[in-house]
Amino acid sequence: MSHPLAIVARMRSVASPESPTTDLRIVPAQTVPFADVEAVFGTKGDPATCWCQWYKIPGSDWRDDPAELAAKLERQITTAEHGGPGLVAYDGETPVGWCAVEPRPALPRLKSKRIVTKGSSEPQFDDESVWAVTCFVVPRAHRKRGVGGALAEAAVAYAREQGARVLEAYGVDPSARAKVPAADLFPGTVSMFERAGFTEVARPTPSRAVMQVRFD
Repeated sequence: MSHPLAIVARMRSVASPESPTTDLRIVPAQTVPFADVEAVFGTKGDPATCWCQWYKIPGSDWRDDPAELAAKLERQITTAEHGGPGLVAYDGETPVGWCAVEPRPALPRLKSKRIVTKGSSEPQFDDESVWAVTCFVVPRAHRKRGVGGALAEAAVAYAREQGARVLEAYGVDPSARAKVPAADLFPGTVSMFERAGFTEVARPTPSRAVMQVRFD
């Protein structure tokens, strides 16, 4: 199937609200150099030690060196057969964000997570038509500019184009907790998904919601 190349948002610098708006371009990871993915994930913090492998590999493999986890993601990008595993956002020529979106069978550990087993209305985890959005990475310098929200919207468009029947997400509701560290927001927030067109279908815990867009 074809890959979308779309400008999906207009951004204005938080540091200087009077500055001109800029276009945000979002494309599938298969169409960009892996060096741009590496630039988004960086060398410090959770993204640089996970590389979107949390839902993909056995727990024992977390002993792997981060460089090997990065190599796994690169292989997944180059060998994906059914769409995914992610989108990269650009502000001009600068990569500023990542969103993991792909068929749910590519995420074997997801089916053991309580939020999914208790909340998903799609129990067949081998169904390639059910997709999931599981992770957002936005470097600190580019946050609070709408990058995550734009990626969520692009994920909907991408999943639809690739033939998904359902796109599922597992939003965090910060209002349901006294304090939510920024690191805990990597799945995306309920309000962000609502703006992207998702509907809440279950609330397995007070602060986590299963959200879906149905294309059938």
